[in-house]
Amino acid sequence: MRYGSHATVVPSLRACIFVVLSLCISNCISTPAQTKDTLTEQPSQVISLAEPITIDREQYADRLHGFWLGQSIGNWTGLVTEMDKIGGEGAPGEFYTREDWRGPDQPAIWSDSPSDLSPSIDFVLRGPDEVWGADDDTDIEYIYQTALHAHQTSLLSPEQIRTAWIAHIYDETQPTPYGPDEDRFQNFLWVSNQRAHELMLAGMAPPETSDPENNPHWDMIDAQLTTEIFGLYAPGRRDIALQMAHLPIRTSARGEAALAAEFYVILHALAPIAPDDQSLKQNLQSMAAVARAHLPEGSYTAAMYDFVKAQYESGTPWETARDRLYERYQVQQADGYDVSSRGLYCNGCFASGINFGSSLISLFYGEGDIKETIKIAALCGWDSDNPAATWGGLLGFMIGKDGIEAAFDQSFSTKFNIHRTRKGFPNDGLDDFDSMARVGIEVTDRAVTELMGGSVSETAWIIPASNSGEE
Repeated sequence: MRYGSHATVVPSLRACIFVVLSLCISNCISTPAQTKDTLTEQPSQVISLAEPITIDREQYADRLHGFWLGQSIGNWTGLVTEMDKIGGEGAPGEFYTREDWRGPDQPAIWSDSPSDLSPSIDFVLRGPDEVWGADDDTDIEYIYQTALHAHQTSLLSPEQIRTAWIAHIYDETQPTPYGPDEDRFQNFLWVSNQRAHELMLAGMAPPETSDPENNPHWDMIDAQLTTEIFGLYAPGRRDIALQMAHLPIRTSARGEAALAAEFYVILHALAPIAPDDQSLKQNLQSMAAVARAHLPEGSYTAAMYDFVKAQYESGTPWETARDRLYERYQVQQADGYDVSSRGLYCNGCFASGINFGSSLISLFYGEGDIKETIKIAALCGWDSDNPAATWGGLLGFMIGKDGIEAAFDQSFSTKFNIHRTRKGFPNDGLDDFDSMARVGIEVTDRAVTELMGGSVSETAWIIPASNSGEE
């Protein structure tokens, strides 16, 4: 199935949508500089559409299948190079380039050996007779989708989030199936997510679990890889997407880390209405411009976006853009990005900011090509599996399952094992992308009627342009 054939959009909207996506930021980027504590509380502008949109539910299910498949391809490919290159002295500071693709993988900063997933830097794929494993780029979104469906709600409450995390995530102070990890046990959580889980086990619930007074890792990358899917539950309605994602993001993020996560949510909310008479490259650039308008002037997330986009538009090679990003933000600590001054492990290689900037390189330079985007993300450095998974999921959604298989010229497994990292799900954790997509359709059904004031038929959603009050 080719790109653009998945959603039926009211014909008169196609030109209107693209114009709005391209031009609406003209009155959106005059937000004054904000302090760190107030950055995420500023309301963003809403895309105003002239008419409702109609989206075919069956075709949308194919696109959700593409989301999970693309995310899995990006996730597992990026894991090969995760934390191999972070800047600084020695081998970790010798960043990969395009010439390293299909070359030997080098050890991550915590290892003396290359990845056990692949001896070379290449796509990690699962054929029809294999099973995709969950990872932290997919499993928390799976938990959230399950909780939304089980509670028949569009807005998870603090206690519903806490209950879901405790039910499905192992306590690292107790033995887990994955064995010891330093002085505790492996549970596939790190930095801010791990601290949030510890606080939940002690009785605390979001958003207190990301309060800097309780969670010193509030500005790490975690929410950027656990909440993108909320954009897909609100097709074309980024105001609703941000409403649905607000508390899940603030389970582990505040300030600029929450802004970066919201940037990704907005892109996913815009993807369903990207006009089919434009290329993927054109649509992604227009979508990114709208998401950029959500980032307040004076924030380092906005500055990083502007810096990377300027590098791309000047024709600078992506490797040079990446090196300049490292120099500007981790060495010079420009635009208020002060992570390097804090003496963090690996110079804050898990931080939201530098990984957000790195993700923009693969977004722009990949130009809508799913394979090229994942390749650049995997080679770019830092927490490379995260942007690879994010863009694999976004582009996978935009081209659908068939589009992914056409791009890679092969068929893929549809099976997904959530129990690779989590616990407490039916069928010993074995699921499949079609079933996961159907659950996503039902979650979206509810959001369309409850939050958007739209309607659902057997075949389609009719989604109003906006509700009164907007964002």
